[in-house]
Amino acid sequence: MALTPQAHETLERLFGSPVPTNPTDPELFDILQNEIFGEVFSSGVLTDVERELLTVTALTAMQTLPQLAAHVGGALNVGATPLQVRETIYQCAPYIGFPKTLNAIATANQVFTDRGIELPLEEAGTVAYEDRERAGAAIQTPLYGDEVKQVFASLPEPFGELVPHLLTAGAFGDFSTRGVLDVAERELISLVAIAAIGAATQLRPHVAGAIKAGCSRQKVAAALVQVMPYIGGPYALTGLVLVANYDENASSEAYR
Repeated sequence: MALTPQAHETLERLFGSPVPTNPTDPELFDILQNEIFGEVFSSGVLTDVERELLTVTALTAMQTLPQLAAHVGGALNVGATPLQVRETIYQCAPYIGFPKTLNAIATANQVFTDRGIELPLEEAGTVAYEDRERAGAAIQTPLYGDEVKQVFASLPEPFGELVPHLLTAGAFGDFSTRGVLDVAERELISLVAIAAIGAATQLRPHVAGAIKAGCSRQKVAAALVQVMPYIGGPYALTGLVLVANYDENASSEAYR
């Protein structure tokens, strides 16, 4: 099987020449490259930068670090800034945990170092530690309401208050308030990270959250299709079913 012209052009744009090959399993490599870089990359409304940042998200969540290194380089090649790449990885932390995030940051930083990019990158935090709860709630509440507080209120003390606090001050206060990426971009990254780890219960509220943050249904669908070849069909299709049946008037039913 030969590469399609579209796949070949996309691969050269992302990774340069010569196009990556696999001499031990060339057939599989051709199949995946034609699907990802031919068909998927030519569909939907995403830019090359958006596609690569979402791919970085999926690979970060799955901890496929050799492929992550390649796509960090691809993201830089098509115009993403080092700060955009770093913030994409940071945004995954509430969903995949800090150890995996540290692994991904180490991988990205090695790519930056190899390209002569000085580390550490400039800071992008905008909120003082003591203001995290307030600032996080200002983002969280319009998108998700107060359902998290309601759902976890019956936990034994102190967790009925601590768990909602950690979600508000952490996921939203520590990360969604940061610069470089806007809230809509961060919600799309969060959705892809959640899809990549198969957290089906959280997919429904985060599909709604991405749309409420300003992403169109077409863009949310495009994001899930973009990462489908990386995370696998079942995980992506679970999210796509929710996009197909999205009702803006329905409750998000978060964490239920």
